[in-house]
Formats: sequence, C-alpha cells, structure tokens
Amino acid sequence: MVGHVWQAGEPVLLRSSYRGVVRWCWPHRYVAEWAGRHGIYIQPGSHGKLMRRAVGKNYLDYWVTDAPAFDWVWDSTHVLRFMRAGDGHTVELFWDTDWSFLGWYVNLQAPLVIRGRVFDTTDWALDVWVEPDGTWQWKDEDDFARAQELGVFDADGAARIRAEGDRVIATRPWPTGWEDWRPPPEWKPLALPADWHVV
Repeated sequence: MVGHVWQAGEPVLLRSSYRGVVRWCWPHRYVAEWAGRHGIYIQPGSHGKLMRRAVGKNYLDYWVTDAPAFDWVWDSTHVLRFMRAGDGHTVELFWDTDWSFLGWYVNLQAPLVIRGRVFDTTDWALDVWVEPDGTWQWKDEDDFARAQELGVFDADGAARIRAEGDRVIATRPWPTGWEDWRPPPEWKPLALPADWHVV
C-alpha cells in the first residue's frame, strides 16, 4: 500500500506462514511509528489462529504439515509489537491483563513483508525474553532445536537466526519509551477477517 497513511486504531493482520500455509495469525490495531517501525497492538479477547502443543509432541511437528491452525483467543496479555518491513525481528512489550509491565520480547522471524494491511512473515522459533530490569535470556531453544531436526532450518540458517538475535541483544532497543502506553478505552478485541488464510 504505497503511500498509505496509517491511522491509529486501523485493523491489521499479523501472520506467520510456512510453505504457503498460515500457521498462526492475529488481528491487531495500528498504533504509531517508533524508530522507523510500525507499532501494532493486540488485546485480550482477540480471536486468532495458532498451532498448539499436544502431549508428547512439539507444535512444530504440526507446523511442518498442512494441518489447519486451531481457533484461539488471545487472553492473558496486552502486547504492543514494533516491526519494520525487511527486518528479521520485532521488539515487543508485554503487560498482564491488569497492565503490570512484564518485560520485552524479541521475536526472530523471516524479513517482514507488508502487503496492504497484512503483515506477513515466518516465525523462526527462537526468541529473546528481557526482564523489566534488563536481564535477558534465549527463549524456546527446544523449539529451535526441533525446527532444525525437522529440516525447517539447516545449520547455516540456524546460525544466521541466532546471529540476528545476538545483533538485537547488542543494540538493546529497550526501554522503548512506550512502557506506560495505554490504548484508547474505545478499542475492543478484534475478530479475524474472512480472508485471513489467503496467502
């Protein structure tokens, strides 16, 4: 959407696809730009899709198939995500349902492509969690290892993904200045659009 002027509150859809099949997606509201990144917000009660875990299996065992994603309701956190077309990561802020700040999250992903109001990427399994005091740790290293076992990434690809995480950690883009942000009270949870699955 060349030249599009984003409006606060405008619905957008964040999706992760693998081999042309949407594996998770969530409706968000556009918030604002920060440091050249688009800010989008998801609130508890929003309806989306995801690949969930089953006893004895990793969700990635389903991720690599064409099995449909499950209906899900985002219910336990407020999340403000900042992302930029072409970047291999997001910078996210998490609060609980009562707006107590939980920390920052770096989601590692394929370079973001923005098509109209759809933000498309492929999740890379490995993430970074940052506590409010700034201490950080890798998150979901077991999922990242399973992705490699399943052939989602080869050794070189996995090394590039971890290097992207290392690069973001080195720049430490937190705090963001958005830690006290709150959405307008009239914003309500969103439903999925009918064409959520069309890639």
